[in-house]
Amino acid sequence: MKNTVVIQREVDNNQVKNQNIEEAMRTILLELGEDVTREGILDTPKRVAKMYREVFQGIGIDPETALTTTFAEDYDGIVTVKEITFYTFCEHHIIPFFGRAHIGYIPNGRVVGLSKFARLVELTAQRPQVQERMTTQIANAIETVLQPKGVIVTLEAEHLCMCARGIKKPGTKTVTTIKKGLFAKDVSLCEEFERSISRD
Repeated sequence: MKNTVVIQREVDNNQVKNQNIEEAMRTILLELGEDVTREGILDTPKRVAKMYREVFQGIGIDPETALTTTFAEDYDGIVTVKEITFYTFCEHHIIPFFGRAHIGYIPNGRVVGLSKFARLVELTAQRPQVQERMTTQIANAIETVLQPKGVIVTLEAEHLCMCARGIKKPGTKTVTTIKKGLFAKDVSLCEEFERSISRD
């Protein structure tokens, strides 16, 4: 258990970080020409600081920590966990992209509680991201911890950097897929996975 001095040091450190984020946000608003003293904006820097500390709490945490507890199980079919919703922030513009993750793996004597996959997706989302890296991080964590016979991860997402700015094409989806082990060698396994996640 952490002692009182360590906990207080962490509290003080977090307060300084929050104040720094607030000041940075206030500066951005001022540079955009906003009146930072008006009622609707006055507490915005504080709200943004609180939000950033929440949505980016995965920074510096190894995704593998989401898969801490595994179990011995003699099962050699595909395990598919699909429609795991996620919300994250594109690192290029710090605006959201969001969607669903689908995970499939073929155990090699070890399985993990299904809720841990949702935690894994959530943890990789809690940092500035690009979809390609997030897909890879999820697959790599599963491969490292479970050492399965194969793993496949598909993410489909809508990026507000394409919808709300720039090209402005709402509804556009980006799909990324990583295949490892047997999934990289056997087309029929990939097809079975694709059928299992299909919404048709």
